[in-house]
Amino acid sequence: MATEVGVREGKLIQYLNEAYGKEKQLEQALSAHIKQTTNAPYKKKLQAHLKETKAHARSLQQRIKALGGKAEAVDLPGPDAVSDVATGAASVVGKAVAAAQGAVQAARGTSIEEKLLKQAKDQYHEEAEEIANYTAIIQLADSLSDKDTVKIAKAILREEQRMAKYLEGLIPKLTKAVVTAEIPARQRKPQTGVAPASSRSSSSRASSSRSSGGSTKRSTSRSSGSSSRAKSSSSSSRAKSSSSSSRAKSSSSSARKPAASRAKSSSSSSRSTARKSSANGSSGSTTAKRSSSSRSRSTAAKKS
Repeated sequence: MATEVGVREGKLIQYLNEAYGKEKQLEQALSAHIKQTTNAPYKKKLQAHLKETKAHARSLQQRIKALGGKAEAVDLPGPDAVSDVATGAASVVGKAVAAAQGAVQAARGTSIEEKLLKQAKDQYHEEAEEIANYTAIIQLADSLSDKDTVKIAKAILREEQRMAKYLEGLIPKLTKAVVTAEIPARQRKPQTGVAPASSRSSSSRASSSRSSGGSTKRSTSRSSGSSSRAKSSSSSSRAKSSSSSSRAKSSSSSARKPAASRAKSSSSSSRSTARKSSANGSSGSTTAKRSSSSRSRSTAAKKS
């Protein structure tokens, strides 16, 4: 008769059984990967992780049993329904999936290097799912004060994280190996000397467009230059004409100014001479008058 479990234990068993089913699935997948792997260090790592995976499954099986559940699907009706959900069919389904996955791994890829890369990517995906499973189990068990489950889940989580880190560093190396194996060295960089026909046609049209545009720009530039030179010549002519007119005006003004100046100077000289003459005349008349008076006085004295 199956042992009835409470809701607390039933939820713990459910999460542990999901992780157990994934571990059993990976046992099958890793066994297939190891057979296909030719890279010695990679194969050694897969063999070590296969041992860890089997140990994980045993630890989970023991913990599920301790909580009153089963690690295999049990189809029991009635009051054992909660236990049935908890123990589920994950492990049985997982085995079938793993077997199919191994066959797919053997068939795909165009080279050994390509197959190794694809299987490493699959393993990295599986490790991420396992890390998520154990992270959830740890939180659930801690919330339900199940220290034994927390301890088991943390130990398994560390090993899954270590494997994921290894794969994360391996994938770039395997990708480079694919490049070396499948792509000729001369084709690993874009060819700059030869362009596709469509590209050359587009380039020719672009060049023609640039040439036409350049010609139009040069014609416009020459026309603009001619117009500018014409304007400059016209401006220069107007400037010269203005300069000549200015010089003519200046010369005429200069000519008028000396004449007027000479006329003024002559008038001033005439007036000065007239004043001097008048002054001399007046002075002579006065002197004559004085001389005549003196002579009159002298004659009168002699007569006396």
